[in-house]
Amino acid sequence: MAHLNLRRPENVSGDFYVDTSCIDCDTCRWMAPEVFVEVGEQSAVHHQPANEAQRLTALQALLACPTSSIGTIEKPQDIKYAQLSFPILVAQNVYHCGYHSEDSFGAASYLIQLPEGNVLVDSPRFTPPLVKRIEKMGGIRYMYMTHRDDVADHQKFAEHFECQRIFHTDDITASTRDVEIQLTGSEPFELTPELLIIPVPGHTKGHTVLLYKQKFLFTGDHLAWSDTYKQLIGFRNACWYSWSEQLKSMRNLANYTFEWVLPGHGRRYHADALLMNQQMHKCIEWMESAGR
Repeated sequence: MAHLNLRRPENVSGDFYVDTSCIDCDTCRWMAPEVFVEVGEQSAVHHQPANEAQRLTALQALLACPTSSIGTIEKPQDIKYAQLSFPILVAQNVYHCGYHSEDSFGAASYLIQLPEGNVLVDSPRFTPPLVKRIEKMGGIRYMYMTHRDDVADHQKFAEHFECQRIFHTDDITASTRDVEIQLTGSEPFELTPELLIIPVPGHTKGHTVLLYKQKFLFTGDHLAWSDTYKQLIGFRNACWYSWSEQLKSMRNLANYTFEWVLPGHGRRYHADALLMNQQMHKCIEWMESAGR
């Protein structure tokens, strides 16, 4: 939990604050941009919530914070209401799980709610409020993991929900060697007619992305929107395997149709298919210049 005696001086006065344990993962800033901002490579409160909607997003960010670096001076009496808001609807039957894990440096995870069984994309923290909510939404049939960085509490989710985990063998480590469905090679894998797993080596050797309904693309650490560059990007300074391979993967990905980019790290992006394709080619051009 956050400690008032470690409250950053950059916070404005008021109830909400960020303490010095912040790891600058960006979670609170994209979840509640009206309240949180980056100051000195850590987050801080730049405006206290001005209405109920802002207060709810601030409380959601507090719960999602992977290091519990967000606190309130007064004990929030409405925290249970914020807990019950997770997973948060993104669009249609796609939800943001919240409860980010420090083991994944605050990466986002998502839940796809399907009649034939839900799919958990990457791992949030295994925490009772979220687990109970997912149980009420139908549990988990598959747990798909994009790459080795964002597996977090996968074992606990697998044991509790008895779900099948899906992972590429090139990213398997000691903690993931017992994954039930292990992908190999570089060809796309059709999990169901609406769910396609696409290998995108680059950030890591075994990185894959998940395309749902040719509309939602869950991208892990392969592709995200950057508010700094105002475009889609790959993470040049966090490429652990091969930038040239990541560029090849991005060119291949540009051949697919989708309207949503839902990353683990970085910002989401939503556009119609034509504009998304234009943004993908702009990203490729940027990556080509960044690699020189």
